[in-house]
Amino acid sequence: MEALKQKNKKIITVTLAKRIIISLIFVLIFDLFLFAMPALAAEPINEDNFVNSEPTTEPIVEEIVNNLPETTTHKAVSSGYHTVTAYNSEIGQCDSTPCITANNFNVCEHGIEDTVAANWLPFGTKVRMPELFGERIFYVRDRMNKKYSNRMDIWMLEKQNAKQFGIKVVLIEVLEP
Repeated sequence: MEALKQKNKKIITVTLAKRIIISLIFVLIFDLFLFAMPALAAEPINEDNFVNSEPTTEPIVEEIVNNLPETTTHKAVSSGYHTVTAYNSEIGQCDSTPCITANNFNVCEHGIEDTVAANWLPFGTKVRMPELFGERIFYVRDRMNKKYSNRMDIWMLEKQNAKQFGIKVVLIEVLEP
């Protein structure tokens, strides 16, 4: 008998078990009210959402507030005809860092053909070539050889496209900032 009494040792006391159970109930109630509220708040309240009504299959659409400036047509500050060529990121056409432009912009990571090189315009200037590209806007991010003071070079992703572009004399519109 003595051996059986030793085997039936209590692991926890009754008061400790009561405290654990009360704590678990408190956590469950707290969790239910705290984390169920955002889901309830997402649904709009109307007569159809009350108890004993069927769930609606219509998605809840929230209005998105746009804080960005609205796109407007850019006005040309000046325009003129200039010789335009094309280039791409090759060491033979650029320096030892072909993907990095003169203002430290990485055209290879960007991957969008919206960069031009021009010595006669400051960095960041927006330009447009309506005869070739319509309303598409290009940004001056690179420079050319110093002997080309009045030319513009368009960066292209593929060498074949740059070769096919060739040399053109095009109307270039310098846009307002």
